[in-house]
Amino acid sequence: MAHPLKCDLCTKPATVHLTQIVNNKVHKVDLCEECAQAKGVTDPSGFSLADLLLKASLNPEPVAAGVRCEQCGFTQADFKKHGRFGCPACYDTFGGVVTPMLDSMHKGTAHTGKVPQKALARKTLHDRLQRLEVDLAAAIKAERYEDAARTRDEINQVKHTFGQQPAR
Repeated sequence: MAHPLKCDLCTKPATVHLTQIVNNKVHKVDLCEECAQAKGVTDPSGFSLADLLLKASLNPEPVAAGVRCEQCGFTQADFKKHGRFGCPACYDTFGGVVTPMLDSMHKGTAHTGKVPQKALARKTLHDRLQRLEVDLAAAIKAERYEDAARTRDEINQVKHTFGQQPAR
């Protein structure tokens, strides 16, 4: 049974579901009826999802309205107006606002990148080959020659997949 979505601002069941696409990025917000009315979501002319996302962070570090970035002088109002920061130091200055916002929009707050499938397959085979070579050395040292022969055959199979010369 699927659990009903909870309001992003409180713990009540969400009945209003908003989706906004900005620069090919999908941003979703789920609200209960009361929070939707309180945030002006029912009035499309006065609604901004960016403003709501800024306010929706559940436990942000308090950022005073007068706080300015020491590097570029940007304020939180400038960020809301332009939708971006003035310099890299702004991320530290306004971290209490940005971190919860990013966490709710993305899978996390750290960029992990992507690995090409062919490179991942090569790495997996390489790691397997290294483990097998360690196992082979341990089997020979322990005089388990049948295990060593099976491990050698498996190493040859992995090397064949790599396109390398098999061991004898």
